[in-house]
Amino acid sequence: MTVPGRRSSTFSRLLRHGFTDPSAAERLLDLPELAALRDDPVLLDALGATADPDLALRGLVRLAEAQPETERGTFTTTLLSAKPFRDRLLGVLGASEALADHLVRHPKDWETLVTYEAVDLHPGVTEFEHGLAQATDPVALRVAYRRCLLGIAARDVCGTTDVAQTAAELADLATATLRAALALARAAEPADAAQCRLSVIAMGKCGGHELNYVSDVDVIFVGEPAEGADEAKALQAATRLASHLMRICSETTVEGTIWPVDANLRPEGRNGPLVRTLSSHLAYYQRWAKTWEFQALLKARPVAGDPELGSAYVDAVSPMVWQAAERENFVTDVQAMRRRVVDNIPVDRVDRELKLGPGGLRDVEFAVQLLQLVHGRSDATLHSGSTLDALAALAAGGYVGRADAAQLDEAYRFLRAMEHRIQLYRLRRTHLVPEGEEDLRRLGRSLGLRTDPVAALNKEWKRHASVVRRLHEKLFYRPLLDAVAQLAPGETRLSTKAAGQRLEALGYADPAAALRHLEALASGVSRKAAIQRTLLPVLLGWFADSADPDAGLLGFRRVSDALGKTPWYLRLLRDEGAAAENLARVLSAGRLAPDLLLRAPEAVAILGDPEGLKPRGRDHLEQEVLAAVGRADDAEQAVAAARGVRRRELFRTAAADLIDSYGTEDSPRTSDPGALVDRVGEAVTDLNAATIAGALRAAVRAEWGDELPTHFAVIGMGRFGGHELGYGSDADVLFVHEPREGVDEQEAARAAARVVTEMRRLLQVPTTDPPLLIDADLRPEGRSGPLVRTLASYGAYYRRWSLTWESQALLRAAPIAGDPDLGRRFIELIDPLRYPAEGLGEDAVREIRRLKARMESERLPRGADPTLHAKLGRGGLSDVEWTVQLLQMRHGWAEPGLRTTRTRAALFAAHAAGLIPTEEAQTLDEAWVLATRVRNAVMLVRGRPGDTFPSEPRELAAVGRYLGYAPGHVGEMVDDYRRITRRARAVVDELFYGA
Repeated sequence: MTVPGRRSSTFSRLLRHGFTDPSAAERLLDLPELAALRDDPVLLDALGATADPDLALRGLVRLAEAQPETERGTFTTTLLSAKPFRDRLLGVLGASEALADHLVRHPKDWETLVTYEAVDLHPGVTEFEHGLAQATDPVALRVAYRRCLLGIAARDVCGTTDVAQTAAELADLATATLRAALALARAAEPADAAQCRLSVIAMGKCGGHELNYVSDVDVIFVGEPAEGADEAKALQAATRLASHLMRICSETTVEGTIWPVDANLRPEGRNGPLVRTLSSHLAYYQRWAKTWEFQALLKARPVAGDPELGSAYVDAVSPMVWQAAERENFVTDVQAMRRRVVDNIPVDRVDRELKLGPGGLRDVEFAVQLLQLVHGRSDATLHSGSTLDALAALAAGGYVGRADAAQLDEAYRFLRAMEHRIQLYRLRRTHLVPEGEEDLRRLGRSLGLRTDPVAALNKEWKRHASVVRRLHEKLFYRPLLDAVAQLAPGETRLSTKAAGQRLEALGYADPAAALRHLEALASGVSRKAAIQRTLLPVLLGWFADSADPDAGLLGFRRVSDALGKTPWYLRLLRDEGAAAENLARVLSAGRLAPDLLLRAPEAVAILGDPEGLKPRGRDHLEQEVLAAVGRADDAEQAVAAARGVRRRELFRTAAADLIDSYGTEDSPRTSDPGALVDRVGEAVTDLNAATIAGALRAAVRAEWGDELPTHFAVIGMGRFGGHELGYGSDADVLFVHEPREGVDEQEAARAAARVVTEMRRLLQVPTTDPPLLIDADLRPEGRSGPLVRTLASYGAYYRRWSLTWESQALLRAAPIAGDPDLGRRFIELIDPLRYPAEGLGEDAVREIRRLKARMESERLPRGADPTLHAKLGRGGLSDVEWTVQLLQMRHGWAEPGLRTTRTRAALFAAHAAGLIPTEEAQTLDEAWVLATRVRNAVMLVRGRPGDTFPSEPRELAAVGRYLGYAPGHVGEMVDDYRRITRRARAVVDELFYGA
């Protein structure tokens, strides 16, 4: 008798045996159906050994209740007396609610778990065919299929079979089921069966002998006419048989469904015929097939129908599979396939996605298949459809390190076991790790994690996923280093030929040179070589993810040659997590940033500092530049120091731009391209302004000491004044001066002219640093006029001679260096010109439109595609800027927000003032930002300015990567550019031309 307020001993025992609801379990154990079992001393032990004792007990009660009165005694007696049966049955009931439902619907099926002969331990296709032999209709086939599945699940949960054996049994059961379904289809349509030969080729996991509990079964159908039959009619008959087979397996009946049969891997996918002849298949593969289709054919295996036809199909396609790595677009195809898989996962599911997420099953399968395709063309031992068998063969052949292969084998088995147990619970197709505590507990216990199963499961899952996340390092790159470093005697290594093939497949255009770089970096026993051997497998992966892996590796070798003996450099890459990846992104994204870095490699330190990639403001830069100028012995040395600061800051800006555009493993790419454009424009403007300020100070000090005989200011024009400079922009300026009190005007003018000449010379003296070109052609009278004028001279010219286009150019005038008061007074002088009272007259508007039309017809370079020229082309920078500037000149007098030198700020102000509708403003902004980014990308990639997309494929791909397009999508990039700028031009026609 239980004392009130105290728990019964049964309650405590249930808790100890893993029950989460002991009270409910006590009530179930007291039911009359379990009377014969209640006092069995081992029942609780057996229940406690299951994944979910509560679930197992509920299933047992339901199954006992479902037994006919006359059979219940046999059931309970067998359960008590046969331990193997008890473990099997309760193991299934504790892991699968769906199979418990099946047993309740078919109460005698428990008997299939009783026999325990040797043949029951590892059944194959023959045994499963025998188990399905009595099924004469689709419903009976489903019942028989579930009955066979009971045995597979029982062996799985009891540990009789491992995860690979379970997957192979599931594939064998699928084979037997396809054969049975085809037999039913043939029996239903004997006339069709007589007309044709039909073979079913298993693909995917079924073909690879590694099927899940619930998965689509991928197939391809091959048909031929029977002897004497018409081919067209035979193919129609074969198509009807194939369709019937698919319905038998896929349709939902009172017994549910078996699994969907998916034939979408066939030539042309859903758009192609369901059944083709062998010759039609071969014609398609020889002419039209894509890389992913050959990758899929790795697992092709005939499983049902005409065996000779199936064998002929596999024999015919196999040589094509092993030549796929020689295809022209193999590398970009493979990169695009993997990226597309990851990109298609909803953001809220990525962390729970067991198959497709980072560190998931598909990562291992994809990587193994890629290595099979690369090396299987010369090594037949790699020709396996099974992921684990192929991984073992890669290790045995020296293509993968044995220790790394063993780690990945363990991780893959654990992840597949998780996937199996998740699907087994309700026999639903899912790859998501559950979120509920109860589900996670059952999952953890099913994998043998009994002490704090939820925490243990999460820990193990993260550990194995972490191994998989680094698999590219382990599978692809570490063996390359072992091949060149040769530090582990006795280990089977990649041959030079195999290493070259692998590098080529990973995107390296010059594998021989890449191997030489690797050997130089990784050979030897120095500390430098040891650290670089650790870093290189990861770096090689980042290089391969870029448009130009060769440039990345060469750049890394050159930086390491320059800094390798510097202790902080290797420590930075080894210890600062982001530094190595940032360096890899920068070195492999184009020419400009590596060229800037290699002129002063110590700037690599910027990449390891979390604050290092943020642009320095103008005040900070000007202070640093002027201090350096003050320390210099002469003007050339002073400006060399200023240009050195400019080079470092250009590198900082370019590196931050590339890293944010590409994204890193820990930080996704920036989603706001406008913010990137603004940041680059502001940063380059600030560093050029600081450099000009330094050159001005150096030129003045060299001849006049601390004070020039005249007040002097530099006015930024164009993109310089608009804070919109790109990497390749010249500095458009005006020079203005005003004689100091008591100084002769002629003397002041000569001094100002000498300062301008000296500044331009100093900023272009050939050195290792990039020159800063000063362009003063926007001055009054252009190249025919004096380089520098007094403020009064500017006033006189603008009052008397100024043309409309000059007023338009002054919209972007802003002081950037020199005397701030003189700069302010120059702006006061020109404001009435650029923002005329009451706006522009109609004659001036017509003049601006006429000038723009003439520029479009005359200034576009000969042969340039007007739809792709970022500056002067349709919907490009010029179109957007002239439209905005016309609005500024017409309405700036009344709308203060329009009085800005910045294009985007003026555009937003025009929208806020109701001058441009929202959609049109967004269209113009999108086009302007895109065109600006194209110009920046061309400079970053080619190292020289350009206004059109590069024609060289690697450079074009690099521009695409910068703009956010995956490998193989440059056509989409160009189409998007044309579409966006075409829409912008329509807005320009309406707002600028009044069309």
